Amino acid sequence: MRPPRGSGRVLGVVLLVALLVSLADIGMLDLGRVVRGARNLGEFAAAMFPPDPSSLPTLAEAMVETIEIAFVGTAIGFALALPLALLASPVLFGPAVTGPVKLVLAGVRTVPSLFWAIVFVVAVGLGPAAGALGVALYSLGYLGKLLYETFDGVDPEVVEAVRSVGASRAQLARYAIVPEAANGVLAQLLFMFEYNVRASSIMGFVGAGGIGFYLLGYIQLLRYDLLLTALILTLAVVILIDRASALLRRTFLFPVSPPAPGE
Repeated sequence: MRPPRGSGRVLGVVLLVALLVSLADIGMLDLGRVVRGARNLGEFAAAMFPPDPSSLPTLAEAMVETIEIAFVGTAIGFALALPLALLASPVLFGPAVTGPVKLVLAGVRTVPSLFWAIVFVVAVGLGPAAGALGVALYSLGYLGKLLYETFDGVDPEVVEAVRSVGASRAQLARYAIVPEAANGVLAQLLFMFEYNVRASSIMGFVGAGGIGFYLLGYIQLLRYDLLLTALILTLAVVILIDRASALLRRTFLFPVSPPAPGE
């Protein structure tokens, strides 16, 4: 059914009005405030240059810890997310199973990684272990959703071919769904690791280890030149990880032809 004539224009006007009202409510139509903000931002940017490299050895050590937090958290999150994603896939289970599992994943995903880090700082104390566990829970929520959506996209003909020989749900997952979705799973896993490196950079704000401890300290001490050094280092590491992830995706593409269950 074609939408009524002119409905697109009405929708555009409604969205524009909503945007203007929202801008006014959050103070972004206050010209004086915007000018002051631009001036303060300029002063802040000027204070960051030139960057001070004197802290690089300390920051490099903290950056290694940040990568370790992201790596461990991603690995644990993936190990938990994979079986839950299979349980959430309607290809394998009905709504009685997929519904509650999706609800659990949505609940975990609703909580920001920084809040999970606070929870685990309380549970296990200050340090990178709390950060890794916080990243793991956050990764569980997002990877679970990404993976079950990837499983839902598996070619139905392949699924039916394996199901037609009397395969159980476990065999269907092993010989059809996971092999067919392997390339997508790898891509989602690498993306999550890249994201977690950035997310782990602020875990130190709540005492959960990593380079965030220094970022927060430099802000509190108004040492914006050292802050810029830390940000440049973080950017360099994220770019390197992005390049390495692209190389891994090109190198480790899995074959998509599933073996027979009897093999």
